[in-house]
Amino acid sequence: MACILVLNGPNLNLLGSREPDQYGHRTLQEIMEDLTRFGGACGHEILHVQENSEGVLVEAVHKAAADSVDYIIINPAAYTHTSVALRDALLAVRIPFIEVHLSAMANREPFRQISYFSDIAMGVITGFKGESYMLALQAIINHIEP
Repeated sequence: MACILVLNGPNLNLLGSREPDQYGHRTLQEIMEDLTRFGGACGHEILHVQENSEGVLVEAVHKAAADSVDYIIINPAAYTHTSVALRDALLAVRIPFIEVHLSAMANREPFRQISYFSDIAMGVITGFKGESYMLALQAIINHIEP
């Protein structure tokens, strides 16, 4: 059994009502419930944190190491393009992670096409709205049980 932490950055608490053409109609709670149910059915523990504050996300990464989290799925949201602190925290704890985005980053504004995480991630899943999380979880499960 693996422990998998799902970290969600700023404004993702507004999913379902925020720009549904970009991010979909499902709420973050609905997405996390589906992920937790599927992960549990596969024998894995799913934890999740959503935070608008960069410092709290950094602390959650530090806590993940102390709590022996095996994998992280992270949607850094707007911090994707700005957060050296969050990147450094992920490098420091050495927990393998997958970067996810609900929108297709390559089809967005130029500044949104830059990620501070992609080059250190196990992989990046982008553009599948709420399904991006499920695809990341499936990739982790496949990694655990080839």
